[in-house]
Amino acid sequence: MLVYNTTYHVEMDDARNFVIWLNECYIPEAEKSGILKNPRILRILSHKEQDSECFSLQWEAEDSAALHKWLVNGGEHLNGEIKKIFKDKVVGFPTLMEVIR
Repeated sequence: MLVYNTTYHVEMDDARNFVIWLNECYIPEAEKSGILKNPRILRILSHKEQDSECFSLQWEAEDSAALHKWLVNGGEHLNGEIKKIFKDKVVGFPTLMEVIR
């Protein structure tokens, strides 16, 4: 089992709208593929800055081939939507992790 995590750095004024958008748009669209499961949004408490918030969006995926399929067929589009809607006020970086226990 893999965990696909994206950490987002969001300007403070857009943080609330970003989390709403993740819940109402991004997550339902990503779930349609059936590849990504069990989404979680977490607020990152370390590295807190006065003018921004950081969030982690985590998914479970069976294997890297399935995740790659999702990234090519849906993930790139959703990441483009983030840039289109939030411009440079949201920056994200992905991390792929393997569940050991």
